[in-house]
Amino acid sequence: VQYQMEMMRSLRHVNIDHLHVGWYQSTYYGSFVSRALLDSQFSYQHAIEESVVLIYDPIKTAQGSLSLKAYRLTPKLMEICKEKDFTTEGLKKASVGFENMFEEVPIVIKNSHLINVLLWELEDKSTVSDKHELLNLSSSNHLEKSLQLLMDRVDDLNQDIVKYNTYSRNLSKQQQQKHQYLQRRQQENTQRQSRGEPPLPEEDISKLFKPPQAPPRMDTLLIAGQINNYCQNVKEFTSQNLGKLFMAEALQGHN
Repeated sequence: VQYQMEMMRSLRHVNIDHLHVGWYQSTYYGSFVSRALLDSQFSYQHAIEESVVLIYDPIKTAQGSLSLKAYRLTPKLMEICKEKDFTTEGLKKASVGFENMFEEVPIVIKNSHLINVLLWELEDKSTVSDKHELLNLSSSNHLEKSLQLLMDRVDDLNQDIVKYNTYSRNLSKQQQQKHQYLQRRQQENTQRQSRGEPPLPEEDISKLFKPPQAPPRMDTLLIAGQINNYCQNVKEFTSQNLGKLFMAEALQGHN
């Protein structure tokens, strides 16, 4: 943030028009859905409604396709973040799931004529091996890393599910204890009333039975969103490699 403020002051100092519309983050294998990104984008989008976050994946770009995407938080998620109600009831009431947390903004890249000339020169200077890199049939490293990251996030999701199940059991157990306690007090008051004795003094039940703290559900949604992102990346990568394999088979058949 300090760097951005200094850059904005420098731009104003030299009288350069500028409009701050967001920020960018580089990632690898599509690993960008996190709480840090959510908090940062909420701060930007809350201050400037048009703010977006650019996600650039250099590893995926090196495979032959430019990986540059823009995202914004959906209006439903913005309301949840403003109220800071990340409970199960709050997320269910707002109908917020991992599939509708972010909305993608279309990107159109336009280069000047000088940039196009520079790109042509760089292509002429590139070696033959660099030009044929897109036809490389090797996919084990990239696919193995993507699947490993996917399994790690699935393990994290499983741990969150275990925590929530433990919380649900503790809450149910406490509700049963509370109900039994109230029944015992009611029976004892009935017996005291039959003996002509005053009833037991009123007690604050909430102090006797403090409800267990519910685990935050937003982290679970973020993990589910990241898992979905990994699955989409694996699907795209395998589709591209299957196309390369079919093309290589067809070329070998003509030789």
